[in-house]
Amino acid sequence: MRYEELADAPCSITRPLVILGDRWTLLILKYCFAGVRRFNAFQSALGISRSRLHDRLDRLIEHEILVKRPVDDGAYEEYRLTEKGHAIYPILMAIRDWGDTYMAPEGPPVEYRHHDCTGEAHVHLTCDACHAEVTARDIEPQAGPGITGVA
Repeated sequence: MRYEELADAPCSITRPLVILGDRWTLLILKYCFAGVRRFNAFQSALGISRSRLHDRLDRLIEHEILVKRPVDDGAYEEYRLTEKGHAIYPILMAIRDWGDTYMAPEGPPVEYRHHDCTGEAHVHLTCDACHAEVTARDIEPQAGPGITGVA
């Protein structure tokens, strides 16, 4: 299957991967959540080529994950997360939890603390009906309403 065809796949995991599935995009989003907003700051932090950075930022704007806005004095533009962009945070935190568990033998390099109580933030998968915490072993995929019309 070609890359362009993946965007139309009837799968809620495959479709987002068309936008988010490369390392540069996820790293850009990581830096957005850390407060980076200007093109040169992204480039400096990531060491990415200007053309690749433009491409990834343009894709995030096209999909309404980021919006580009002029800064007050008009000399610069900055990239800001939209509501849709902020909804990606749990995905990054799930990747972080996995990385801390399986790829950080010395312990987490960064701890993400709740500023109100200082507890550490983690992602948990729960059932929306009974609120039990679930794992892949507890899940049974079933056809949903978006599968209609697929051959």
